[in-house]
Amino acid sequence: MSAFPKVDLVGVGLNAIDTLIPLKHFPARGSKTEYTNASIMPGGQTATAIVACQTWGLETRYIGKVGEDDAGRLHQRRAATLQPKGIQYIDAGTSGGVWGLKVGYCLMVGGDESAVKRLAPAFETLAPPSGWAHVGSHGAGHYVKMVHNGIEYSLMQSYAEGFELMAKSDYRLDLPKISHLWMHGSVVRSWLLDLTSAALAANPEMSGIAPYVVDSGEGRWTVSEAIDLDVPAPVITASLIERLRSRDDDSFTDKLLSAMRNQFGGHDMKKES
Repeated sequence: MSAFPKVDLVGVGLNAIDTLIPLKHFPARGSKTEYTNASIMPGGQTATAIVACQTWGLETRYIGKVGEDDAGRLHQRRAATLQPKGIQYIDAGTSGGVWGLKVGYCLMVGGDESAVKRLAPAFETLAPPSGWAHVGSHGAGHYVKMVHNGIEYSLMQSYAEGFELMAKSDYRLDLPKISHLWMHGSVVRSWLLDLTSAALAANPEMSGIAPYVVDSGEGRWTVSEAIDLDVPAPVITASLIERLRSRDDDSFTDKLLSAMRNQFGGHDMKKES
């Protein structure tokens, strides 16, 4: 530890995220008013206190966390605010889910190389062997994690569609057995398939599970980034749309499609029971 510089204060906290919406006037009770732009700004009590202490002459360090951060943009802004005040800043996208505590977390780290090196012992403790890397500048860690989750969406969708095909075939296939088989030597083997196999073994019919799939935002951010960069990402986009589709158990779209077919071709419409 002697190699580390002496510091007066280290802050550990959460970077809160505030949405700032400028209005021409405050709306009266029960009324509405339009706004034309909004901005997201990072903040937080600990981060603010550390900045103040650094301004007063103390040697400070700050270890913080930003929750939702599309494409790492908030980290870029935060770093730009803190660096002139002498505060180093990094970000770390994290993968591993609930299993990370047992097998280690995959850490995608962004920021200045000197700051990343200083925290390397912590990353080596949290990650499995070869399970962390400095991937780029400020915000790069969350950017890589965002793309990681977009890929995760499409992998999950592919597995789910493939197993549904087998479930509906007339071969009476044993899905838990097949998923376990694919875990050994198959080109589609993965840890995600291991988890899929465990889910099928526990509940082969998916009994009691509603066909409703939640998304946590990263897929949306990945698709939005693909649009901004003119990168075609049809598979990731379709997997996100399918999640949105799963939440509509009374689809107006499908009803209208059926009505249109009836209008132009006299086709039968299935009535609600």
